[in-house]
Amino acid sequence: QVQLVESGGGLVQAGGSLRLSCAASGRTFSRYAMGWFRQAPGKEREFVAAISRYGRTLSYADSVKGRFTISRNNANNTVALQMNSLKPEDTAVYYCAAKEAPIKTASRTYDYWGQGTQVTVSS
Repeated sequence: QVQLVESGGGLVQAGGSLRLSCAASGRTFSRYAMGWFRQAPGKEREFVAAISRYGRTLSYADSVKGRFTISRNNANNTVALQMNSLKPEDTAVYYCAAKEAPIKTASRTYDYWGQGTQVTVSS
């Protein structure tokens, strides 16, 4: 079992930045690929970014490429999502998720999920 807790969400103006963090506990963190997903009201959950076990492989949704950066620290059991140049359409609940290797973008392949953190971008 892996427990995931997100933090860092909030309200920000368009063009601003936020940094989300996800703390993991339980089994060995480095055995898991990690992903960030988001879900806006009335929409399906969508992939945002993912990182492989040791950070060598990264994947981003086209909508966030060049604006968001995913990173991880296996020593601290954390994964982060740096979000820059935020847009109102980035407003959603953001979820951290874990799966055993390899890295994937499909939410159905992830086994463990956090409770989510709200990100609201005002225009």
